[in-house]
Amino acid sequence: MGCGIFICALLLLNGCSTFSGRASSSKVSQFKQDTSVGSEDISIAAVGLVGVPYRYGGNNPKAGFDCSGLIGYVYLKSANIKLPRTIQDMSTKGKGIDDQAPAPGDLVFFNTTGDKYSHAGIYVGQGRFVHAPSSGGTVRLEQIENPYWASRFTEARRLAVSQ
Repeated sequence: MGCGIFICALLLLNGCSTFSGRASSSKVSQFKQDTSVGSEDISIAAVGLVGVPYRYGGNNPKAGFDCSGLIGYVYLKSANIKLPRTIQDMSTKGKGIDDQAPAPGDLVFFNTTGDKYSHAGIYVGQGRFVHAPSSGGTVRLEQIENPYWASRFTEARRLAVSQ
């Protein structure tokens, strides 16, 4: 996709909510600054799926998505990368970014059930990520510095994406 589409997507994201600039947790403080690793197509595709219904085991827009189904679908369609089906298996792919600035397309992992890797989403820039949250919900765009997500953040991982 062209750079103009990416800029339009970022402007759209800017209009969705305001960035507080205040970290809820030191673990997510690196999300105040974005970088680019050439995987913006992944984040644009993820944002395009906001509003699709949640469905346990779902892995396409017509049937709905769970969190791992959403990630697998976006990576396959946007970057031709086939990922494992479970969040635990996805957490072994790529490499952790530690305290580096995140990039659109990075995977973000959360501990929502007592398991270090029980939920995940796709980082889309400006402190936001897209995920399929829960039964009865829809794919959403969330602020990673929201206290709920910041307190459950485990790590971000970057997959090599060839351009």
